[in-house]
Amino acid sequence: MPSPSDYLPGSVALVGAGPGDPELLTIKAAKAIAAATVLLVDDLVSEGVLAHASPTARIVHVGKRGGCKSTPQAFIEKLMIMAAREGEVVVRLKGGDPFIFGRGGEEVEHLREAGIDVQVINGITSGLAGLTSLGVPLTHREHAHGVVFVTGHAKPGDAGTDWKALAATARDAKLTLVIYMGVSSAAQIQADLLTGLPASTPLAIIQHATLPHQRHAVTTLGELRTTIDHEQLGSPAVIVVGDVVSGVAAVAVPHQLHRVA
Repeated sequence: MPSPSDYLPGSVALVGAGPGDPELLTIKAAKAIAAATVLLVDDLVSEGVLAHASPTARIVHVGKRGGCKSTPQAFIEKLMIMAAREGEVVVRLKGGDPFIFGRGGEEVEHLREAGIDVQVINGITSGLAGLTSLGVPLTHREHAHGVVFVTGHAKPGDAGTDWKALAATARDAKLTLVIYMGVSSAAQIQADLLTGLPASTPLAIIQHATLPHQRHAVTTLGELRTTIDHEQLGSPAVIVVGDVVSGVAAVAVPHQLHRVA
């Protein structure tokens, strides 16, 4: 268990707030949040998570959400360094896990270069929690020998994921694909994946994973774009592709979730 000495003035902790449900926060994350004097909070962090913060802590919302106005990454890094140098106990609170498409690696590098003591506290990522909320695993001895977490959002100037090559690998190695930030580019992802995977490949789209207003649709790769449009699904969402998704039909799901035949 971490003690108060783990969160010293002038230090920074990158903390994963999990997929949304405050009850999925880790004990270590809750302790770090409680010790913070300054919290820099992403948009996707549930308000319930902030209940663990000290009433005297300064909370700064630094929005980071695909397709929306965002606080520049460089500015967030400057804020962390400045607050740490002023002797604050800084928590950078991120949705999901800092090291899974959370820019945690970039932030750790900048903090270390600035001579700031930094630690990382993992959180449950939405790519895991989304399908779990439907009672289905990402891996299964009969259906999937592994799982790939991949982003559908490329850095400007970057060619991004080679979806055609990934489709062939997923088919041959029996892998589940978990696609983050893929809704806006779903049409291109679908077209490229269809070069290596059959149109009948089971697929799930899970929006607002683990929150009371979570919605999901179960469909096929061939119907991905049509389903997103028809069901008006949007970000934040994960897209899960693979035979494990066929198991959703075998479990009962909460009434607030939506299924597409």
